[in-house]
Amino acid sequence: QNIAASASAGATLIGWLITGVGMLTLAFVFQTLANRKPELDGGVYAYAKAGFGDYMGFSSAWGYWISAWIGNVSYMVLLFSTLGYFFPVFGEGNTLPAVICASALLWLLHFLVLRGIKEAAFINTITTIAKMVPLIVFCVAVLLAFNMETFTLDLWGQGSPELGSVMDQVKSTMKVTLWVFIGIEGAVVVSARARHRKDVGRATVLALLGALALYVMVTLFSLGVMNQPQLAALKNPSTAMILEAVVGPWGAWLINIGLVISVMGALLSWTVLAAEVPYIAGKTGVFPAWFAKENKNGSPKVSLWCSTCLVQIFLIIIYFQSSTYLALVNIATSAALVPYVFSGAYGLKLALQGTTYEHQPHQRKRDLLLALVATVYGCWLVYAAGVEYLLLVALLYSPGIFIYWKARQHHGLRSLNRLEQGMTAALLGCAVLAFYKVMDGTIPLH
Repeated sequence: QNIAASASAGATLIGWLITGVGMLTLAFVFQTLANRKPELDGGVYAYAKAGFGDYMGFSSAWGYWISAWIGNVSYMVLLFSTLGYFFPVFGEGNTLPAVICASALLWLLHFLVLRGIKEAAFINTITTIAKMVPLIVFCVAVLLAFNMETFTLDLWGQGSPELGSVMDQVKSTMKVTLWVFIGIEGAVVVSARARHRKDVGRATVLALLGALALYVMVTLFSLGVMNQPQLAALKNPSTAMILEAVVGPWGAWLINIGLVISVMGALLSWTVLAAEVPYIAGKTGVFPAWFAKENKNGSPKVSLWCSTCLVQIFLIIIYFQSSTYLALVNIATSAALVPYVFSGAYGLKLALQGTTYEHQPHQRKRDLLLALVATVYGCWLVYAAGVEYLLLVALLYSPGIFIYWKARQHHGLRSLNRLEQGMTAALLGCAVLAFYKVMDGTIPLH
């Protein structure tokens, strides 16, 4: 539904093609960097720091952390929007009962992760298996009901002028198609906990290929059952409504139950990841050292408490702003762009310089091409994100300047050089503009 709301079937195909190629090259870059730079724990931010300095490393860590905990807020909204199918009091996931119950779940997950990362990972494995069954049933049922005439009806959206040009439609799909892959670098983020370093890269690539196949099938098969305007009009979770139209009411029950399990597992994963990024950053001096504190179970207690409190604050904000799942998704996706761009750029820098490729010229050419495509894809995403969401991200990035200053002060280092001073001035200027536009309603949060 999120994609169909702004794109036709043809534009969706192009959007998935661009996303598939771009994310696959980025996954290969992560795999290459995990193998060639095994000493860099923390992944997405560690690569930016190693390649482009402390400030870029901090910005990537800060942006990825923002994306992680805002993503958790969006999951909470989606979860209770799904439960709204069974209990209407939860509405679209942003009603008062929904926010109260989401807050209770948030703190339950918080104390579960405090008990230890391994215990949380085991529960996530169970939820991953459980959520696959409804997805497979959905794909098979919708494929059997697929109608080519429905799929090709107004293939390029020419009959719906509100969609805009094909290029506009493709751009509008990018934040959604990127969003579903955010987390593909999760194995890199927690790489310090891996038993074997090669497992990090292997897990990243295999996860992406599996997820890509499922997402493309779910999206494109659906367009053969309902046309674009019909899909665009559905409520979340739209897959439940689609399967109900194909097999009857039990289909909606199956999808909704599966989605609850799925989002619970995703929430648990991202609670771990949201705590892991500032924890690793604290250990390496990018964040203040107190972020690196652990409890007796080896869980990053300070960073976990900070992440959980921020999610709680935003749950309260979405109640008063009536923010939707898609609005939160767009903000979280835009926040992740900086670490993605710099990860690709670091892979490109290593290949251009020949670092770690002294006796592997053919491998160097392959990795150079992959990193170039990944970097160009990242820059395309920044363009596709749009000015509104980039301004919102600037507003969220700006408090990080104080955290960076405190971290540098703690380690007896110079706060900012001239280039960094110019960058922070530009960031603060964009943040002020974003705040003004949010206050006057020019940039809505719903």
